[in-house]
Amino acid sequence: MAKRSTHITGLEIDPSAITAAAVGTDGKLSVSSAAYALLEPGIIRDGEVQDVAALSQALRSLFDDHRELDKRVRVGIANQRIVLRVIELPPIKDEKQLAQAVRFLAQDQIPMPLDSAVLDFRPLDIVDTPDGPRQRVAVVAARRDMIDRVLDAVRGAGLRIEGIDLAAFGMVRALHHHGLPGETVVYLSVGGVTNLAVAQGTTCTFTRVIGGGLDGLAVELAERRALTLEHAGGWLTHVGLEEPCELVTGYADDGAIIEDARAILIDGVRRIAGEVRNSVDFHQGNGIDGGVQRCVLTGPAVAVPGFAAALAADLGLPVDAGDLRVPPGLEAGRLAVAAGLAVEEALVA
Repeated sequence: MAKRSTHITGLEIDPSAITAAAVGTDGKLSVSSAAYALLEPGIIRDGEVQDVAALSQALRSLFDDHRELDKRVRVGIANQRIVLRVIELPPIKDEKQLAQAVRFLAQDQIPMPLDSAVLDFRPLDIVDTPDGPRQRVAVVAARRDMIDRVLDAVRGAGLRIEGIDLAAFGMVRALHHHGLPGETVVYLSVGGVTNLAVAQGTTCTFTRVIGGGLDGLAVELAERRALTLEHAGGWLTHVGLEEPCELVTGYADDGAIIEDARAILIDGVRRIAGEVRNSVDFHQGNGIDGGVQRCVLTGPAVAVPGFAAALAADLGLPVDAGDLRVPPGLEAGRLAVAAGLAVEEALVA
């Protein structure tokens, strides 16, 4: 069961927005209060903090405007300079010896100098192999300078950091109930970036950040039609992928924008699906977890009509929109990752 820490706020830092959520854990994860704020372009780029002072100010404003949120936070990060590897080694019960063994093996498994990285690990399970029982361990490494900028920005906002976690882990913790026993599921959060995680049950064994997300599609439409980024994002959600363009409200006056938005969405879904297939193929090529049986979609893209169905058609997999209990008027897709970050462990019914 999840640790019943209802006072820690989950905080997702995404290139397009910061999202904070407090949760209740009465047998099922539910959001009790939440808030988000859009970020100016350039503060976060490809998941990494570029402007520490501007991010601090945005966080301070968000928490000042929503004083019901506790200022103790667990922060979720997602970018291409984070590495997750699952390694196997002989079972070791002593925690200190296990840590030493993991660090020794990580030197060959992690593609970055460990003296400039933050390294953490978690034992998963013990599996039988031709060489006898082996302990599986999930090892995560991130560049220290990247983590330091996150710490500086969050502390500069007057917040107390209870922990830094992978946004992918928070996503799995919030939405793992979509997977059936024994299923391997790919989870996707599509927003400022596309954050991918592969998990079986509550155990995430692979994650990857794909640069292109819904924000990239909005930028494309904004540049093509001389729109603001916020206006372009609104058009993408309005147009969606369900109705014929001619039936979308406003077609008589803005038909060219509507048709461009539709074309960009179709192409964007295809690109994301292609990256997902490549990631899943790479993961399965390492012999971990077997084939993927379904996909769970979350993030702002859930609000785009027909996005999940189009993704399912391109992937050839069932795609479920992530289900999460949230207060009326709030979007579950936007809050799922932050909600999962608010607890240390997934609830298992």
